[in-house]
Amino acid sequence: MTILSGGAFIISAKSIDEERLATERAWRLDEQVEALSRAAERTTEDARLYIQKGDSRYLKAFEEADANERARGKSLRALDQSRLSVQEAAALSIIVNDAELLDEIEERAVKDFANGEQEKARAAVFSAEHEEAQSGLLASVAHFTDLVATRTEQELASAKAKADLWGAVAKSLLLATALLFLSVLYFVLKRRVARPLLEMSGIVRRLAKQDYDVQVLPDGRTDEIGDMNAAIQVFRDNGIERDRLDAERRMDQQTKDLILQLMHRLQACRDEAELADVVPLFAVQIFPGLSGRLYIMNDGRTALTAAGTWNDPVRSSQEFQTFECWGLRRGRPHMSDSSEGDVLCQHLNDALPGGSLCVPLAAHGDIVGMLYFESVEGTKLIAARVYIELIAENLGLAIANLQLRNRLTNLATKDALTGLLNRRSLDESLNRLRREETDLPAALLMVDIDHFKRFNDDFGHDAGDFVMCQVAAIMADLAGTAGLAHRYGGEEFAVVLRNVGRSAAFEIAENIRHAIESTPINHLGRPLGTVTVSIGVASTEANQPPTTLMQRADAALLRAKSSGRNVTVADWTDSGGAGRLVG
Repeated sequence: MTILSGGAFIISAKSIDEERLATERAWRLDEQVEALSRAAERTTEDARLYIQKGDSRYLKAFEEADANERARGKSLRALDQSRLSVQEAAALSIIVNDAELLDEIEERAVKDFANGEQEKARAAVFSAEHEEAQSGLLASVAHFTDLVATRTEQELASAKAKADLWGAVAKSLLLATALLFLSVLYFVLKRRVARPLLEMSGIVRRLAKQDYDVQVLPDGRTDEIGDMNAAIQVFRDNGIERDRLDAERRMDQQTKDLILQLMHRLQACRDEAELADVVPLFAVQIFPGLSGRLYIMNDGRTALTAAGTWNDPVRSSQEFQTFECWGLRRGRPHMSDSSEGDVLCQHLNDALPGGSLCVPLAAHGDIVGMLYFESVEGTKLIAARVYIELIAENLGLAIANLQLRNRLTNLATKDALTGLLNRRSLDESLNRLRREETDLPAALLMVDIDHFKRFNDDFGHDAGDFVMCQVAAIMADLAGTAGLAHRYGGEEFAVVLRNVGRSAAFEIAENIRHAIESTPINHLGRPLGTVTVSIGVASTEANQPPTTLMQRADAALLRAKSSGRNVTVADWTDSGGAGRLVG
């Protein structure tokens, strides 16, 4: 389109040149013809002046003008006739002929004047013939000029029309080129600039809202748009990576918070049973992809028993010997995984795939248990090992502290020989009864082994201790959940019964007495004979104060011993005898 427009402009310019050339040619023709006409006038004037005055200067001027006129006539005759119309060529020929005729008259008159025929010469230059020839020349010149002017106007009009046409064509082509250029520019801007910028704007808005699911379209461009697209891709990748790191940080912080909560709960546990419930509760939250067990070491340090379980582990047994675990042997965490090339613990089922981690629970240089984990659904144990070992360290201390507290509690509240609660615990139980404001009845049994000294004297103190342990076991078993059995001192025992009335208390006392009397006791293969007990019973029923419960039960025991022993005596009757209420 641009080439065609340029060609049209060139043709239009050539048409304008042709117009200019036509004007120039017309002007030259007019100039030559006018020059011939002026030369003819000059020649006529010089001839007349010479004939009138006879001055040689005029003759010379005439000769020069005549020569000039004849030269111009020859030029007109030699003019290219191809550019002239037939009428113009004929008119030009007439002009030349009229000029030559006029020249002949004047030359003849000058010759006649020179020959002395002055009158003849004057008559010739002023004759009608001369005037007619001169008028004819002027008329011919005017006619020719009109013809040339007419033709020139036509050529100018044609050239102008042609120039206007091709100018319009050129302008149209230029306009079409401009429109095409604008269309292409619009297409390029929209396709290559506006659309990518609009898409990038939408992507940037979504990225600003942290919507990293948006996909940045691949663009192999090397311009500024391509650079911006690459920068947005880098921004998206950085945002995704930052979100991933933030998610890991939040997950790590959540894990640490759960571990901290677990530590606080472990410190608040009162016994190993509570601890065994707390650990699985938090283990499934901290390690959702892992299953496991909490094992507690027995008192003999020979075996471990599962105290808590989470997510149903399948590789390890509920109970196993200490030598079956490589972690316990080495005193360090042990990974049992065939893919790691290490030995497997013997307490694991090696037929099942997966990895297992055994972490000993140690405190104060002693192993108190083990924390066991195995992978579920391909979860990697190695990623959680640091947290597992941190929990194991605190868990070992918690178990050791509970065991130590239990031992100290037993030492403070239980009798070392019989395992029953001691005198201090009895005082605390009675004090609680005194402090409590309740209408529920309570009772106290004071139990004394009859003739206990003879067991020590006849069979030795070991036998006497064995007798006390057997009696203590029978009392604790028959008291059950209704009461607490205590060793009061020596061979005397006390049973505190709560929410038990008089008749039920007396029945429990009688059951204890009969059970002890009917139970054969052998020590080291030797029968020790029948063991009997005397029992005194006191109750808080009938508005009897709990503050005197011990004194009343002790007084009833003294009456039971004084009435022949192997008898139960209650403080609310006056009758006596074996198996009877005695007051």
